[in-house]
Amino acid sequence: MTSADERTSGISEPRVLHIVPALFGSDGVIGGAERYALELARHMAERVSTQLLTFGPESREEGMGNLRIRVIGRPHYVRGNRMNPLSWNIVREILRADVVHCHQQHVAASSMAAAISRITSRKVFVTELGGGGWDISSYLSTDRWYHGHLHISEYSRRVFGQEGQRRAHVILGGVDTEKFSPSPGKSRRDQVLFVGRLLPHKGIDDLIRAIRPRSVLPELRLSIIGPKLNDRYFADLQALAAGKPVSFRTAAHDDMILEAYRQALCLVLPSVYVDLYGGHSQIPELLGQTLLEAMACGTPAICTDVASMPEIVVDGVTGFVVPANRPDALREKLLWLQQHREQADVMGAAGRQRVLEKFAWPAVVERCLQIYGGKEND
Repeated sequence: MTSADERTSGISEPRVLHIVPALFGSDGVIGGAERYALELARHMAERVSTQLLTFGPESREEGMGNLRIRVIGRPHYVRGNRMNPLSWNIVREILRADVVHCHQQHVAASSMAAAISRITSRKVFVTELGGGGWDISSYLSTDRWYHGHLHISEYSRRVFGQEGQRRAHVILGGVDTEKFSPSPGKSRRDQVLFVGRLLPHKGIDDLIRAIRPRSVLPELRLSIIGPKLNDRYFADLQALAAGKPVSFRTAAHDDMILEAYRQALCLVLPSVYVDLYGGHSQIPELLGQTLLEAMACGTPAICTDVASMPEIVVDGVTGFVVPANRPDALREKLLWLQQHREQADVMGAAGRQRVLEKFAWPAVVERCLQIYGGKEND
């Protein structure tokens, strides 16, 4: 039988299949994990033959530029989990590929794809994007079923216990730097911005506490954009925002978010390990995609010293890194940016330059292709 290395060694342009459990989450909203897989596949399709395979209520095929997307309809959902689909229809697509790249390790579709790829001498890789469901990996380690683990941050590699392992690589996250770009000639408002799902581990309550009441000058306004996924938390956020210049937008399309990035004084991602209810999150952020998008737009970014985010924001250069659960520390940096506009503009420019150098999608694609081909530079 031909080995996976023999199969790909003479192929300068491998046929790549990306498998993601769902393009949209159970809430119907595309999130960071789904967007990551879609954007990586879309940009990879500009270099090599690439297909994205996912699951949904009805079967369909569509194109996105050079990318072919196939949705397998009505799969079996393991234990009723909508993010853990399984279908034998993935076999045909695997047999058409040279390289299979799974997104989410601990789901049945990925374990099945890894086993089939190994049996048929195809290379198979996995990127862990958080989440998962019940499958065979609940009973035994499937780590070695994959030729490589492609992490989106150093934190991801460390938290999943693969730091220093030869088959564990960091490919980083990516941003479409043509779409996410500054808007020349537009002045920035005294507007602080949060973009993301409205969940307790995001620490949005700390950010609201950092905003002073309307009667206190100079006034900073806060715009919170993201889907409401926790009724209790959303009600508590609204209560905290009473009497403060805080607005909520629970539905926004991409163009609206892009314009918000371009006009904001800064983007804040204040995620926490311990939320206001005492809940613990070991992995609040595997990357911090909104930080990258805002920085690509030339907007300074503020994050907490949590998880992967300090890998993105360079403290004092592209924005600020502050302690988690500290509204006072957030307020101090917000006021500094408001009072030092020229330095804030310099930070924004430095942030875009950092994205161009490390986090543009073509660079992420190139890292993947090098690893697929066995050229390990990480």
